[in-house]
Amino acid sequence: MLTRFAPSPTGELHLGHAYSAVLAHGAARAANGRFRVRIDDIDGSRSREHYVTASLADLAWLGLDPDGDPVRQSAHLGRYAAALDELRSRGLVYPCFCTRADIAASLAAPHGPSGSIYPGACRHLSGAERDRRLAVEPHAWRLDMARAAALAGELRWEEQGRGMRVADPSAHGDIVLARKDAPASYHLASTLDDAAMGVTHVIRGADLIASTDVHRLLQALLGLPTPVYRHHGLVCGPDGKRLAKRDAAASLASLRDAGVDGPALAADLLAQRLPAGYSLKIP
Repeated sequence: MLTRFAPSPTGELHLGHAYSAVLAHGAARAANGRFRVRIDDIDGSRSREHYVTASLADLAWLGLDPDGDPVRQSAHLGRYAAALDELRSRGLVYPCFCTRADIAASLAAPHGPSGSIYPGACRHLSGAERDRRLAVEPHAWRLDMARAAALAGELRWEEQGRGMRVADPSAHGDIVLARKDAPASYHLASTLDDAAMGVTHVIRGADLIASTDVHRLLQALLGLPTPVYRHHGLVCGPDGKRLAKRDAAASLASLRDAGVDGPALAADLLAQRLPAGYSLKIP
């Protein structure tokens, strides 16, 4: 077994992150497997190096010992570019020049598991217009979902303890695989990195269940292995809302500064005993 914890260095870690890391670490240790840390740092506009240092300090405080040095997504940009090139050569991605405002203003944009579904404005551009605009306009790269899903056929993935699930990636529409300001989306980078790291069990929050359908499709398109998945409940604060990085009171740094024992907290989280006022919920 090989599990991983993959924080984005865009803010301080909180109890929800700790819960996910503790479960991944505990599962690996119980199976005499390995636990790795990956820093998802390809969002150049938001990632900060001091949050990398802080995240690693938080994990050390909890007593979670990774097997090997952290992996950084920013060191593997060529991997994402190669995957995009492969999908592009097969006619499965297309450039999109729309802004978020353009999409939000479209009356034809229904909602899916990840929010508004792209209405497909750029999918039907001619080759000549695409080439002209590619030379001068910022653009993202989107997956032609209809073509990709038809090529992949029916897909399944295993939710640990709950059996096989039929994937429904089409519900997401033409997802972005590379943003205008980042070389790869979460969907593409996470799928490729899990495969490259040899991750056998992905343990993450239940808010990402629907995203797993997309990851299963990318695995099929790119010939990648499919791990076993476990989607756990989300830690919510006293207000009943899911924790966010802006919730300073629940940050691991604040708990450490308050004198909380890190390994004891990790043991409690592994046993699903949360601090007073906090709860676990499945969205």
